[in-house]
Amino acid sequence: MWTSLPKRLLLGRPLASRQLGDTLLPKVLALPIFCSDALSSVAYATEAILVALSVGGLAFYHVAPYLAVAVAVLFVIVAASYRQTCYAYPSGGGSYIVSHENLGRSAGLVAASALLVDYVMTVAVSVVAGVSAITSALPSTAPHAVAMSVGFVAVLMVVNLRGVRETGKTFAIPTYGFVVGIFVMFIWAGVKLGTGQHLVAESAGYPIHATEQATGLLAAFLVLRAFAQGCTALTGVEAISNGVQVFRKPKAHNAATVLGYLAVLAVTMGIGITLLASISDVHAALDPTQLALPADATPKTVLAQVAVAVFGPGSVGFYAIQVFTAAILILAANTSFNGFPTLASILARDRYFPRQFHTRGDRLVFSNGIVLLAVFAAGLIYAFNANTNALIQLYVIGVFTAFTLSQIGMVKHWHTALAADPPTGDRRRIRRSQLINGLGAVATGVVFVIVLVTKFLEGAYLVVIAIPVLFALMRGINRHYATVAQEIAVEDVRPVRPSRNHVLVLVSKVSGPTLRALAYARSLRPHTLEAITVAVDDEESAQLRRDWDEAGLDFPLKILESPYREITRPILKYVRDYPRTGPRDIMTVVIPEYVVGHWWEQLLHNQSALRLRARLLFLPDVVTIDIPWHLRSAGVTRTADQAHRLHDDYEQQAAAARQSASPPS
Repeated sequence: MWTSLPKRLLLGRPLASRQLGDTLLPKVLALPIFCSDALSSVAYATEAILVALSVGGLAFYHVAPYLAVAVAVLFVIVAASYRQTCYAYPSGGGSYIVSHENLGRSAGLVAASALLVDYVMTVAVSVVAGVSAITSALPSTAPHAVAMSVGFVAVLMVVNLRGVRETGKTFAIPTYGFVVGIFVMFIWAGVKLGTGQHLVAESAGYPIHATEQATGLLAAFLVLRAFAQGCTALTGVEAISNGVQVFRKPKAHNAATVLGYLAVLAVTMGIGITLLASISDVHAALDPTQLALPADATPKTVLAQVAVAVFGPGSVGFYAIQVFTAAILILAANTSFNGFPTLASILARDRYFPRQFHTRGDRLVFSNGIVLLAVFAAGLIYAFNANTNALIQLYVIGVFTAFTLSQIGMVKHWHTALAADPPTGDRRRIRRSQLINGLGAVATGVVFVIVLVTKFLEGAYLVVIAIPVLFALMRGINRHYATVAQEIAVEDVRPVRPSRNHVLVLVSKVSGPTLRALAYARSLRPHTLEAITVAVDDEESAQLRRDWDEAGLDFPLKILESPYREITRPILKYVRDYPRTGPRDIMTVVIPEYVVGHWWEQLLHNQSALRLRARLLFLPDVVTIDIPWHLRSAGVTRTADQAHRLHDDYEQQAAAARQSASPPS
């Protein structure tokens, strides 16, 4: 009871399986849970574009609004494509399922590998970007960015372990607060511009030193790289199609509706922030020295500079934007905390992931997947020193790999549906859906190539390596499960009894636990029964022999020599070399063991039984049986009479065995 109390305080009471339906989400909660990633990415997508363009100097900044529009068009295409997926796969149709069912196992595993990598990246980038918003408002916290980021990942893990509905309630206020804050900023900026006031960013006066002379093909490459950076705004779009099954009915319609809301909000906010950044002349660069900032200056994010230009430095509006930005960026990782465990569960169901990832925890969430995601994300944050610009180079490749495979799979899905010769009305609808998914496949495929080429040497090669490694790992897991299934399969379902059972009882002294183990061993009616001990101390072994003879125990006690005072190895050798008379003989090793009630009492015992069981497990045709002896601290109280009766019980069993037709030898 007391050991589970901290867990209950942290995660809440366990939920019964029948309560799973109570966790289904209305649209108002589904939006912050599934869309926080895509909505929050507008906070750093503009900055990613400007940083990429800064390599060529200020001359390239005029391209930023056009790139924002291009990203917005791509967002609409992808969102429209995934709306078709919601209707086609109402039970949840992520890239893995769509690719696996329509393009084959290998394509499905590639999509799954890409998504798993991207989910980890999403947590790392979102949390680190959120911490950057905090350090922009409070520069004194900048040296603690790594610790803060890892701490926020831990908090997110705990919140998600508590369950889906509680997660939605936790995330609703920051998500809606961020959206409202951004639109209030747009309105206030419009009022200021409409009244003849100017918006000037604090970095407008700092020149940008170009690090490359970008002309011709190099200039085109620079623009394409900036576009690829801006495509980070599309991360998280797929999450809704993955989670259709947790929406309230009608599931597909509600999921598609929320996806439509997401597209409208994200496109409007993304273009608006980029336009305000251009109007206020925000300057951004990967290296502060490129921006000629003072040595003691802490660079602000692009969104923070826009908020200062609109609301004024130190204003309530500025701090409100920073608070909600930090909150939604950190909580945006929740999209991955929903997607990663769900995908891991599906992969485990299909035997491409360890089976324990398919099981729901106390709160009806996939706890193992949540914990694994948190561990990987925290490790990535630590490895990259909580640097957003470094982490973002690894981003998006996994997203567009999954996007492209999913859309191609949907085109194949609609082709199969048309081959079934549906009615004319349905046929027209299917062709429209196929056209939308075809456009999505072409668009995301082109962007994938752009992202891969422009970001490969900047760090994306690590993702290119990670995806095949994950693919090979999942294929290996699947082969293992297939091999196990083949080895345990039987043609004859009738149970086969062992021909002989040879029983060994481990003893260290003549005591209550020993007598109970001996009595139990005799009740098995074995063909041979023997007690064994290891001579670690000659005096103790001699005393055991005297006690054994005085007790009148009527079967042999074998004392194994151990010149190096080991216990486990001599027993293993004796069991391995024990003479068997047939291939169906088994060995049963009976181990008496103390059971204590407090953790600190475990430290006072050598745990030799635990180590021995672990080693015996790998010997073929060997069965181990624990005979627990609960001590008083474990809540069991025995009287002296009860203890003495154990010897009498043993004597009665021994007498009965001697009169039996087939006594143990």
